[in-house]
Order: sequence, then C-alpha cells, then structure tokens
Amino acid sequence: MEKRNPADTSLGRPLDGWRLRLYTIIFEADTRAGRCFDIVLIFAILLSVLFVMLGSVATINAKYSAVFSWVEIAFTALFTLEYVARLACVKYPMRYALSFFGIVDLLAMLPSYLALFFPEVYVLVDVRVLRLLRIFRIFKLTAYLTEFTTLGLALRASARKILVFLSVVLMVVVIMGTVMYAVEGPAHGYTSIPASIYWAITTMTTVGFGDITPKTDLGRFIASTMMLMGWGVLAVPTGIVTAEMTAQRRHFMSTPTTRTCQECLSEGHAADANFCQHCGARLPAYQSEAAAKIS
Repeated sequence: MEKRNPADTSLGRPLDGWRLRLYTIIFEADTRAGRCFDIVLIFAILLSVLFVMLGSVATINAKYSAVFSWVEIAFTALFTLEYVARLACVKYPMRYALSFFGIVDLLAMLPSYLALFFPEVYVLVDVRVLRLLRIFRIFKLTAYLTEFTTLGLALRASARKILVFLSVVLMVVVIMGTVMYAVEGPAHGYTSIPASIYWAITTMTTVGFGDITPKTDLGRFIASTMMLMGWGVLAVPTGIVTAEMTAQRRHFMSTPTTRTCQECLSEGHAADANFCQHCGARLPAYQSEAAAKIS
C-alpha cells in the first residue's frame, strides 16, 4: 500500500511507486517506454480524426456507419483511460485538469459523450487534432523544441510592443475610416463610420474584398496611401518578434528535454537543471535512456 504523509492533501500527492513510473512514461519522452507511449498516442489521434473526416462523407458513412460507431466508441474509451491515467499519476490532478493540455485532453473525448444527447456536436470530435501539439516532444526533435521555446519567449517579450503598435494601427483605421466617410459618403457605399472603418481595415491589411470601393479621386488617393501603409503594418510586428528571437537566442544556452516539473507540469527543462525555471520547485532526478545505462 502506498505510504502518504499526513501533511499531504489529496491535491498534492507525492509521486512514488507505480504512480512515478506511470508519470515518467506518460509525461516524459526521453525513455523508450515514454517515446513508445507518445508514438502510439499520436497514431491513435490521427486515426480517430481520419475516421471522423471519413464519417462526414455521406456515401461512406451510409455504407460503414456501424463500423464508424464502434471505432468511435473504441477511441473514446482509449482516450478516457488515458485521461484518467494522467489524473491518477500527477501530483496535482486539478492543476493538470485546468492546464492547457489538460483541457485539450478533456475536449478530445467530451464531444463523443455529448453526442449521445446532442448528435449535432459530433463533428467537434476533430478537436483531437490539437493534441498533435505533443509532437514536439515525441521524436525528441531537440532542435524544434529549442526553436519552439525560443519563439514562445520572444512572443511573450514582444507582447507589449505589439499591443502598442496595434493600438496605433487602430487609431489610424478609425481616423482614415472617418475621413473616407466624409469624402465618399453613403452615395458611394460608405454608409456609416463603422462601415468605413471596416473598409480601412481590409485596405490596410491588403485583403481588399472590393465590396466597398472609393469613387472620387481624393478617395482613391487616400486608398492608395493606405495600401502602401499596409506593407509597413505587416512588416513591423515581424521585425519586433524577430528582434526578440535574436535576443532570446543569445541567452538560450542549454538544450531542453522533455523533462517535466511535477509541480507545475511545465516541460523542456535542461538535463542538468536542479530547479524548475517556471515555479522554482526542485526537479526530480532526470530519467532518460542515457541516465538509465549509467546507473
């Protein structure tokens, strides 16, 4: 029987025994068992999404509707067992359930249960494709893991700059939309200031649906100016993120792994790290094939 510290609560169960072994297999991919688990899971996700897509074809569904029903039941049972196993082996089940991947895992099987009462929501089963985000940790593509982590840090560091830039763009489209409403007017399709702002947004982003077009020479001049401004609008956020990625790359020293923090469930920690870079908790001993051979 598993020993538990009286000071621990049901929300913070220590990991040892079978739960620790199961945790290593499910949440980390640096061991053979972990990689095999993730590879099987990915194939199951791909097959389940494929069957849902085939089931949406009327001629195929009419011929194999019974097969699709049994296959969906099997996949739903598989993903349900996997979700329960994740909750059973983590230190903080509720923390995992409310995490990004925890919510995605729940959504992967929830539509199947809802479809028993509301058949029209069955198409939402395709949300399982979101679980393919785990592919970054499956085949141990450390180069992609590095770039993925660098991009995430760069986007986070660029958030304020991009927000300020978008605020300026919003002011520009409001002003230019108001000007076009005064220049062109309802007679040329600019029926209101919101409609003119809609035109300004589609023009500045170089989408240009063409449902509203200027008819006067002054209006066409303003539209041409906004089209040229649109090129700069698209380039500025790219430059901001690129500059941050360059800065992050200079500070990115160690190569991340699929090593997972048992406290906050964040992964990508360096093999020689002692503490979580997100919550500061002490990391357990790194378990990988190389470490296993040494021990």
